[in-house]
Amino acid sequence: MDDLQFGTRNKRGDWTPKDPVNPAPVFIFPPQPLQFLKWLPHYFVPWNVVFMASALAFWLWLTPDIETMKTLAPGWIVYILARNMIAVFLFFGAIELRLYIRRRQGNQFKYNAKWPSESPSTVFVFSSQNIDNMLRTFASGVPIWTAYEVMILWAFSNGWGPWTTFGDNPAWLICFGLVIPIIHEFHFYCIHRLIHVPVLYRWVHTVHHNSVNPSPWSSLSMHPVEHLLYFSGSLIHLIVPSHPLLALYHLHITGFGAVVGHVGFDKVVVGDDGAIDTHAYAHYLHHKYFEVNYADGAIPLDKWFGTWHDGTKAGDALMNARMAKKVNI
Repeated sequence: MDDLQFGTRNKRGDWTPKDPVNPAPVFIFPPQPLQFLKWLPHYFVPWNVVFMASALAFWLWLTPDIETMKTLAPGWIVYILARNMIAVFLFFGAIELRLYIRRRQGNQFKYNAKWPSESPSTVFVFSSQNIDNMLRTFASGVPIWTAYEVMILWAFSNGWGPWTTFGDNPAWLICFGLVIPIIHEFHFYCIHRLIHVPVLYRWVHTVHHNSVNPSPWSSLSMHPVEHLLYFSGSLIHLIVPSHPLLALYHLHITGFGAVVGHVGFDKVVVGDDGAIDTHAYAHYLHHKYFEVNYADGAIPLDKWFGTWHDGTKAGDALMNARMAKKVNI
């Protein structure tokens, strides 16, 4: 597959999609039903379908029974932690292996031509972005993810919180499940803007932004405070009627889904003519420019608040004008 049919490559070898990034045609006026229907499959396929499938598998086969989880015992808590660590290692590791170690598609569709492994920096442990990112993922990211999961499953097992079942409230749970990705993005936008406040950025969020050229292991490479905020969106399942399957789905979108925006490639090539869209460019631009695209575009929050960058020269001009105005103030 020729990536130059879909974008351009500059003298440094950086690849840019030819079409501007557009927010999803959902919260717009006047409504655009045809555009919405055209976009709708991308809301589900492939990523949200994958994360719902993984949540279902975890709930059916890889989660202890309710009686066991009524007590906060070390055995099942360590099991959940180990299960999550293995799953992250396999999922993130498989993408890293294919795209960054074996480099099976070279730099096709790769936004930044440089490879993180070839750009050592003293901001990282052992001057290695990968080692630093993996240490932060497993030392803080997955344990905090697991802590939220354990708390929610323990509360459900003890009958605390407005838990319901698919037999009792099928319409509500289906509708709730359909909007969980949107709820996640709204929460992500809110906490993301918060940690860009200068004092929090300096002491917390700068850890994540050290990975200017992100790769899969950058996904959960964060300060522990950011991990606490990032996974806190799952607490909604202790507030509104929900089900453990949907709580796991929410956590999988948050945890496994973080890799989508940090994969560093616009498409993952499959076979000779097939490719999977990553929808990663909006968030890549955030890592490149820092003060744009705090959300990913399912909700046009950045457009509403003037921080949207569509990847074009016009987007550069708007960003530069906003930064100049900010400096002058």
